[in-house]
Amino acid sequence: MSDFNNWNQAVIDEFRANSGKVDGHFAGSTLLILHTVGAKSGKEHINPAVYIKDGDRLVIIASKAGAPTNPDWYYNILANPLVTVEVGTEQFQAQAAIAPEPERTRLYNKMVEVMPGFAEYQQKTTRVIPVITLTRVS
Repeated sequence: MSDFNNWNQAVIDEFRANSGKVDGHFAGSTLLILHTVGAKSGKEHINPAVYIKDGDRLVIIASKAGAPTNPDWYYNILANPLVTVEVGTEQFQAQAAIAPEPERTRLYNKMVEVMPGFAEYQQKTTRVIPVITLTRVS
């Protein structure tokens, strides 16, 4: 397992042990656990992600900390948009959608207001960082 995967797993374990609260890099932020189905493998993948709310939707950013490529989970969402989300102690299914412009920019700016580091991520890359909305499935 890579160092990044070990780090992700430690965040997930802490999240689950503390009803959705974590310390360290994500201390004080709203965090969810995103379950996706691999676009190529068909296997479940689990990743922590910072989120904000937009009405009834949750919003996550495929920033990969400003890397030149999108995170793998973004491609999983494109292939399989029905995801499972953990928020606090609750788990539910959601429909993921890529936010089109101008909504993408509005939501990205809303995230920057809460977590200014996302402004740096956009400056570090030439790609347009995707914004994903998660709408609970009844």
